[in-house]
Amino acid sequence: MALQAPAYITVDPSFSEPEILLQYSQPSGFIELLSEGEIRARLGEDDLAVYMRQLNLRTKIAVGQSSYNELPGVDLVASYFSTATYLTRVRSNWDHHDVSAGGRWNIAVPDGYQLGSRQAHYQLARDACIHGMNPQNGEGIINANGALAVTLPPDQWGHTTAQSYDNGEFAFFLMQEVAGIKTRTLQLGIGKEFTLIGPQRVLGLFEYNVVQLTQYQRQGAGTDSTAGVFKEVLLKNGDKLTWTYDDTLIGAGAGGTDALILTMPELTKPAARKPSTNEFAKLLSGNKTCNAQYSDMAAPREIISPLAGGATDYLTEWRISSGWPVRPQATTIISVPYS
Repeated sequence: MALQAPAYITVDPSFSEPEILLQYSQPSGFIELLSEGEIRARLGEDDLAVYMRQLNLRTKIAVGQSSYNELPGVDLVASYFSTATYLTRVRSNWDHHDVSAGGRWNIAVPDGYQLGSRQAHYQLARDACIHGMNPQNGEGIINANGALAVTLPPDQWGHTTAQSYDNGEFAFFLMQEVAGIKTRTLQLGIGKEFTLIGPQRVLGLFEYNVVQLTQYQRQGAGTDSTAGVFKEVLLKNGDKLTWTYDDTLIGAGAGGTDALILTMPELTKPAARKPSTNEFAKLLSGNKTCNAQYSDMAAPREIISPLAGGATDYLTEWRISSGWPVRPQATTIISVPYS
């Protein structure tokens, strides 16, 4: 916690650019993993856990040409599960000398500390969402118990790395994984939104390429990239894909490979004409969430107070949960060797 704004010497005459070179960080697409594309601001200030109820159905029935005296029944099985929450805090302080020193560099020191504190909270929220605060407890979407974990299989040429993989085959592999998610979540025939997130060095290869021409014509050959073919096929099935990046997934896959997360953030209640084999779903509206993360407010709380000597104390705090994959069957973790 320090402001380093030293004095400097310039030559006159000279010209100084009015803009300053800022340090940029990768804007992670982790928020696209979550239902409705946002962290749910539903916690109380001191809530230590989030609970969710689940109701499962097991049906039994007797059938025959004559009646029975002893009949089976329907089993309703209720369960309760939870995830922990964590309080994150950042503190800064400055005085009028710091403000003056920042002014020489055209920097608004209070604004710099405010935005820097928020970035610290949001970067930790990203880590909590993807990797979890306590991964050993199954926290974080990448650690979801019950999610499908696969390793990129060899292509037709025997290649297994991102740098050498057949561009067209990678698109077809991702299509199969989307079909697998829709099958496991009973969403085939329903247009859904999917998110694919991974390191820039892997996904960038498949966004800036062209599907190769072969002796047999295939989708997008010679004209479209792997990402373009993948998105186009999903679009024809009524689906939508968000293709986004996060470099903290470098080395996060099996055996130190890079990890890709393919997920469907929320589902739709399957509907059918009567008689419907999904009749039990009419009991309640139900929760559509597949992946969730919670907070106590939309942005970190700011607490500003004076310090002795005319200084200002600036404290920010935010209570968040880890990423919570309540329907892990909607997620596939793909391990991809880079080279």
